[in-house]
Amino acid sequence: MSDKDTALRQQAMSEIVTHETTVSGDPYRLSFHHMPPVGLMNDPNGLIQWKGEYHLFYQWMPFKPDHGEKFWGHYISKDLVHWKHEEIALAPSEWYDKDGCYSGSAVSHEDTLYLFYTGNVFNDKGDQEEYQCVATSTDGVHFEKKGPVIHVPDGYTGDFRDPKVWKQEQKWYMVVGAKNQNSQGKVLMYESDDLLQWEFIGPIAGSNENRLGDFGYMWECPDVFELDGTDILLVSPQGLQPDGMKYNNTYQTGYFAGELSFTEPSLEHGAFVELDRGFEFYAPQTFIDNKGRRIMFGWMGVPEQMEQSHPTVSSKWIHCLTVPRVLEWNGEQIIQSPVPELEEMREAVLLHSEITIENDQKAIRGIEGRPIELQIDFEQLDDQFAIELFHYISFSYTKRDGTLTLSRPHLEDKSQTEFRRTVLHEELNKLHILIDTSSIEIFVNGGKEVFTSRMFPQPEDEDILFTSLGETTFSIEQWKLSGYVYE
Repeated sequence: MSDKDTALRQQAMSEIVTHETTVSGDPYRLSFHHMPPVGLMNDPNGLIQWKGEYHLFYQWMPFKPDHGEKFWGHYISKDLVHWKHEEIALAPSEWYDKDGCYSGSAVSHEDTLYLFYTGNVFNDKGDQEEYQCVATSTDGVHFEKKGPVIHVPDGYTGDFRDPKVWKQEQKWYMVVGAKNQNSQGKVLMYESDDLLQWEFIGPIAGSNENRLGDFGYMWECPDVFELDGTDILLVSPQGLQPDGMKYNNTYQTGYFAGELSFTEPSLEHGAFVELDRGFEFYAPQTFIDNKGRRIMFGWMGVPEQMEQSHPTVSSKWIHCLTVPRVLEWNGEQIIQSPVPELEEMREAVLLHSEITIENDQKAIRGIEGRPIELQIDFEQLDDQFAIELFHYISFSYTKRDGTLTLSRPHLEDKSQTEFRRTVLHEELNKLHILIDTSSIEIFVNGGKEVFTSRMFPQPEDEDILFTSLGETTFSIEQWKLSGYVYE
């Protein structure tokens, strides 16, 4: 480890100690979502289950609640509920990553853990250069940097990042997000026999590829995997313009489903589908665990989207990750659900059966507070149903056109209201809602649609109100949640 690397780690730890009281005193600190100890958290990285433990790395700027020269922070868990916050995995200390150890992934090979990440550099002219780099570890905690293994190919710009690596039969493959010299976002594929020597085999998807047409100037955080025989490309394209209910965040995240050819290379795919309909969701990554489950974490944030208007900035921190979610393919779309291990956080259940509300707004005895989990099953819904949480954020369903709507105060102009909407192509029958101190994740009809967002109500407000136009009958279960346990 270089002297600069050691110094950066010491400086980061000093920031944690200096601001510990300010950060921990913030009422918006979360109970069961990963946050930075200080500064800014963004993309989940290096997700893997290795030697029986789940490893979750994350992008981290410890010196300010804003973007900059990123580190890799590190959490480890045996069960996705009990977590240890490990020492820093990567620091931006070398010539090839001095302006940030950007996003990447992890694989295991011959009893060694490999981290692939993007080394970010601004050269003497101020131009961005990005390299795909590797670091290795035999204990899962201490990593030795091996330096760059891939440089920008001809025809592409310095926007070249976020390597995701996996093994297919006897070959290793990597996809990288890129922008070509015509400002078209692409996903590039590489192959390798040994994880160190890589051959560029071409773009598999992107703007103006595979009959897609113009679709953004940069594709970030690509992830390729199979779900029940269908190949999925998960990606975060930048540069999409709003289109009715679609693409209303600053940058979007979604997936293409189809069939991947490794010889062409090409992904023959269908339409782009937004993975999450909320205000804050970006840069997700997946992995397979020892149970064969495809598990995903996402970043509960969006780059350049009113970030400095989050009230936690004044407490020296910003952003968090989603809960881990299991992904499944139902033959038509991805279905998302919280990992069942989270049920360990539940306290005693409160159940109300056959509640009927008609043209009224009501509270329901005991249904209140944070953090909680709600399961709502609908028996009858004539017209419109809504939940208002803490006089701040509202979620509604209109039966006549199937519209789901999430609304909250605009983060910059609180006299205005923001909306995120989509159409549910079947009747609403179930809501599963995870509510933390300053976040909400809503799973609709078993995870066919999901809304993920931050929320910043008055800390003391515990009210949850239910509204029905026409008659609505439903049952509701509530659990108070104990939260993650940290060592």
